Amino acid sequence: MARLRCVKWGAPSCKALREAKEIGWFRTGLSATDLVTLGKLRTPVLPALETLCLEKWSASAGVGQLVEGLGVGAQPAVTYLQLDSVCVGDAGASALAATLDRGALPQLKHLFLRNATIGDAGLVALAPALRRRPALKQLYLGENPFGDEGLAALVAPPPAGAPPQQVYTLGLSDTQITDDGCAYLASRLRSGALPALQFLHLYRTLASRAARDAVYKARPGLDG
Repeated sequence: MARLRCVKWGAPSCKALREAKEIGWFRTGLSATDLVTLGKLRTPVLPALETLCLEKWSASAGVGQLVEGLGVGAQPAVTYLQLDSVCVGDAGASALAATLDRGALPQLKHLFLRNATIGDAGLVALAPALRRRPALKQLYLGENPFGDEGLAALVAPPPAGAPPQQVYTLGLSDTQITDDGCAYLASRLRSGALPALQFLHLYRTLASRAARDAVYKARPGLDG
């Protein structure tokens, strides 16, 4: 599998980009301008791309333009998108929602938005687009400052006739979820929400141990 682990912006050649199935920029201090440029590297330039990983804090303005650029090119082969410790923010989450709703990343199965400064407003905007992605298998949202409002939007009842979500791993650790949020999540699981869910991470939230335990009891066999 062609793989690029870039140590600085501009390192890979055009030929390497065209052949790459995995591209990762790790701890390289990507700027907003870099993210805008990456967003312009759409399907004709990255026809084989399946995995895109960005890891390092960056300006939120560039994140919005990155995902908007991805929307234009659709990136039909991408199954794995990771924005780790990148300042997505609420505006970036809204831009990602619009991108997904335009049909970008149709094969997306794994979405990791760890430590991405996404609050309740951002997750409320993003959640409907995620619920309309039945192919999504893994969703990791740990270390973001959203709480019960964002969680409620994420697990809200789907529209009539919508296919069930197939997420089997959901990461919610190190967020602002409280006992009330856990109670709502437990009730949704008991009602059949997220029928494929097997792994749920709720560590280090604001919720009590008893509230978190009640969530796991709501779905027999659910693992943390």
